[in-house]
Amino acid sequence: MIPELGHFALILAAMLSIAQSSLPMIGAHRADARLMGSAAPLALAGFLAVATAFGALMWSYASNDTTVANVVANSHSAKPMLFKLTGTWGNHEGSMILWVMVLAACSASVAAFGRRLPSALQARVLAVLGMISLGFLAFIILTSNPFERVWPPPADGQGLNPLLQDIGLAIHPPLLYTGYVGYAVTFAFAVAALIEGRVDAAWGRWVRPWSLAAWSFLTMGIAIGSWWAYYELGWGGYWFWDPVENASLLPWLAGTALLHSAIVVEKREALKIWTVLLALLAFALSLLGTFLVRSGVLNSVHSFASDPARGIFILCLLAIYIVGAFALFAWRAPSMAPAGVFSPMSREGAIVLNNLLLCSICAVVLVGTLYPLFLDLLTDQMISVGPPFFNAAVGPLALPLIMGMAVGPMMAWKRAALWPVLQRLWWAACLALLAFILTLAFAGWHVLSALGFAASFWLLGGAVADIADRSGLGRTRLANVFHRARGLPRSAWGAAIAHAGMGVTILGISGMGLATEKLVSVPPGGSTQFAGYEWRLEGIRDVTGPNFTARRATVTVLQDGRVLRVMEPSKRFFPLGRTTTTEAAIHTNLVRDLYLVLGEERDGEAVLRLHNNPLAPWIWLGAGIMALGGALSLSDRRIRIAAPARHRKEATA
Repeated sequence: MIPELGHFALILAAMLSIAQSSLPMIGAHRADARLMGSAAPLALAGFLAVATAFGALMWSYASNDTTVANVVANSHSAKPMLFKLTGTWGNHEGSMILWVMVLAACSASVAAFGRRLPSALQARVLAVLGMISLGFLAFIILTSNPFERVWPPPADGQGLNPLLQDIGLAIHPPLLYTGYVGYAVTFAFAVAALIEGRVDAAWGRWVRPWSLAAWSFLTMGIAIGSWWAYYELGWGGYWFWDPVENASLLPWLAGTALLHSAIVVEKREALKIWTVLLALLAFALSLLGTFLVRSGVLNSVHSFASDPARGIFILCLLAIYIVGAFALFAWRAPSMAPAGVFSPMSREGAIVLNNLLLCSICAVVLVGTLYPLFLDLLTDQMISVGPPFFNAAVGPLALPLIMGMAVGPMMAWKRAALWPVLQRLWWAACLALLAFILTLAFAGWHVLSALGFAASFWLLGGAVADIADRSGLGRTRLANVFHRARGLPRSAWGAAIAHAGMGVTILGISGMGLATEKLVSVPPGGSTQFAGYEWRLEGIRDVTGPNFTARRATVTVLQDGRVLRVMEPSKRFFPLGRTTTTEAAIHTNLVRDLYLVLGEERDGEAVLRLHNNPLAPWIWLGAGIMALGGALSLSDRRIRIAAPARHRKEATA
């Protein structure tokens, strides 16, 4: 009965989406207050319907209802309860319901918290969100119904992919989808503005919090996915330029450009056409990522589905939404003349440079990801575009981007002089130069890592200099400095913290450039020397888990004869899926990771892969700091509440 309730809730949600996508739009066109007023209740009702469907699916997983085909394919009674529940979205059908539920939650949020929006704009935004919901609900109901029954029910399920039975993958999809779907809201605002033919400072103020929230969630989603790949796959790295990894990076790059561009619209009413274009592009790239993961065109540990029919359906949705939006943009953009005028040497100019570099990096990643697919389609030639290409192409673009990140926030609006800004950053430049020299002196001739360390300290110094300059350090008494620092807007603190977080992440990436590894075969009781430590294999034993068996090694790491750490890497075998996974053992002190992987056993000896990864934890620590900066900015009331001027003018009219 519960699965039928969930199926009915999905159909009800689709019917509500039809009403949400049509009635408010008609009302906005006719200036009918009753039809426009229907948008918010329909959005709230749609959210309740989708949440009911998601709850019904989660109940089916928790109770191990083997009459539901989706539960049989992706769960098992022997699974721990946590992974039964997270298995709800650890498959194609369930993850799509999660996607739609997050979208419905965003629509409900616009309905609940968008009361200061003009009625026509809110109605159009919710109508566009209803159209997006309708397309994906139709996709679920017609091609990916998670409530299909199976009869007779099997005794038990087949179990979830063992790689997905992990806490990192329990958290990663909800955060990632919240980021993706957040850009659906900025997309809806852009389409509504194009229909209305009006983009102004108030519009920039309304778009900015949504782009900031989406960026923060997407940052954490990508970081946790990277962290999962680091410790779960056993490859010893943090980013592999996998096509599905790239699919999540693309909207993050476009969204970062959108976030900065929206500031210019709000402050100066400039870059309006460009900001609308970025809002369309960010969501287009989110949909592209959904298509790549679910169409079967990519083979990846991240892929959920391999059904071409589903891929064609999503491709059609992509064409309808994106082609339609860009056609509207081409029609309306000429009427949105830019109002703000600024010098190239200004904060607006720095943001334009930031946008150009981010979009150039995005284009490089997009071409490197899609080119092998098109080549295979046209010529049946299989090629691989990997880290050498991306590192060589992205690096020269990233360096000036990082240089500008410290300079831009300290420049004045409209017109500025570069030399006074550089004078205030002299000590940050000294730190960067010192980091570059010390890296070359003590770490060998690692020029790329040295440049990375220099860029990191340049960003960290720039973030501190930005706050110091805003607080008047060096221009007034120290007591006044602290008083002004406390009075700075949270958005200013958030931007500086986010830039510092990027510096911390670059610090970790640069440290990984100095990583070393060793592959060695060791008998029980034997030892090897690596990275200044003695690694002694005490023995290997069999272990039985809830739904797996494992071979687990015990390795003692000694420093100067003292036990530093006992590490236990293992290889797990899951009988249901006949799958073997690698469980790396990691010891960290935040300065470096000792990373140990157990390989095959040969002639009574175990193959061990040893890694010494300097500063690796700082990669994900920096991402957390970036997301924290975004959250702090979002907590600024001046960002969350729309500019009232437009609202008052329309009310007066």
